[in-house]
Amino acid sequence: MVARMSRNADPQFWNRAHQHLIRYGGRFEPVIIDRARGSYVYDADDRAILDFTSGQMSAILGHGHPEIREVIAHHAGHLDHLFSAMLSRPVVDLASRLAEIAPGALERSMLLSTGGEANEAAIKMAKLVTGRYEIVSFAQSWHGMTSAAASATYSAGRKGYGPSAVGSFAIPAPYAYRPRFARDGVCDWQAELDDAFNLLDRQSNGSLAAFIAEPILSSGGLIDLPVGYLAALKHKCSERGMLLILDEAQTGVGRTGLMFACERDGVTPDFLTLSKTLGAGLPLAAVTTTADIEEKCHERGFLFYTTHVSDPLPAAVGLKVLDIVRRDGLVQRAQNAGARLESGLRTLQQRFDCIGDVRGRGLLLGVEIVADRQSKTPAPELGAALTRRCMELGLSMNVVQLPGMGGVFRIAPPLTVSDDEIDLGLELLARAFTEVLA
Repeated sequence: MVARMSRNADPQFWNRAHQHLIRYGGRFEPVIIDRARGSYVYDADDRAILDFTSGQMSAILGHGHPEIREVIAHHAGHLDHLFSAMLSRPVVDLASRLAEIAPGALERSMLLSTGGEANEAAIKMAKLVTGRYEIVSFAQSWHGMTSAAASATYSAGRKGYGPSAVGSFAIPAPYAYRPRFARDGVCDWQAELDDAFNLLDRQSNGSLAAFIAEPILSSGGLIDLPVGYLAALKHKCSERGMLLILDEAQTGVGRTGLMFACERDGVTPDFLTLSKTLGAGLPLAAVTTTADIEEKCHERGFLFYTTHVSDPLPAAVGLKVLDIVRRDGLVQRAQNAGARLESGLRTLQQRFDCIGDVRGRGLLLGVEIVADRQSKTPAPELGAALTRRCMELGLSMNVVQLPGMGGVFRIAPPLTVSDDEIDLGLELLARAFTEVLA
């Protein structure tokens, strides 16, 4: 009996993909995805693949949520896109809701399409309102692919494109697993922050405008800023007349067990940017700031006129996302489910010596893969092999590889993930480790 070829191996599909697609980073998974529902995506053989990355870390309500489908269908037929100078109720309603839930006096928003756009707008506003141009971020950061956002991105993509924006600076993020400064074996993040800003002050020409930071650096290897660090960073900025931009593309809207990750530290930034989780997988982003900053920027002629600014359809989706997160208690669910998932990962850590570290918050967790826990030697090939085996077993995982760091799994299932799905993911992960290490 001749075995049927997998539909995922469709030669015509892959020939056309190789011939007509621009490759934009890494490699494509060797599967063809035909549909998605809940916590699963389904390939061309109708094989269920448990999605432990929420798509691109975005689909916090899972795939194909029925209420989101209804909102899209309604607005596709009634009000989808407008001339950018026209306003609609969904846009004003979402901006008003963001003002209600954002920390501190953040009350004015602009709705855009991507996190890169939101960070671009925040950086431009910070430069305009301060009259300065130097932008600082972490050396492991990822803030987007547009010009200013890319200049503030240091984890990848800097080589081969010519100079970044003048005035771009980076400092190391406090990496507790491999600390640069340590006291009694514990990361001394205060000493590290003091040292970084001492060097920054020596390099700056006196035009420091803003610091842009992720509360948890996701693409940088799931580095969670220690308790107290964010407040100290805000103080450093205030001393220099700098503004603080917090990029909560992945940490916002409940994923860490709080509506916004910065709430843990009681820190209110000057700008809060949201994207991935706000649209639950659809292209929606927001930059939110204070009335005072917005007024000054407007007086000075702030311009950020894009084709899809203030589009009603994605705004309506974002409003529904916030409704569902609040109604269904998904912020608390992220705490509970995250605790279950973290406990399971720590159990696996006791079984497998190549799991060097488990870190993160809520349903945004990282697992660093090393040769062994004693040496902490990075093992990128092992991380890649585990990722491939997970996919073969029906578990979608994402691993980031950075210099001086082991491969780090970024684990971020939907906030709607069930306990059974968490347990299945842990079971498949354990099987992948067992088989790859055999």
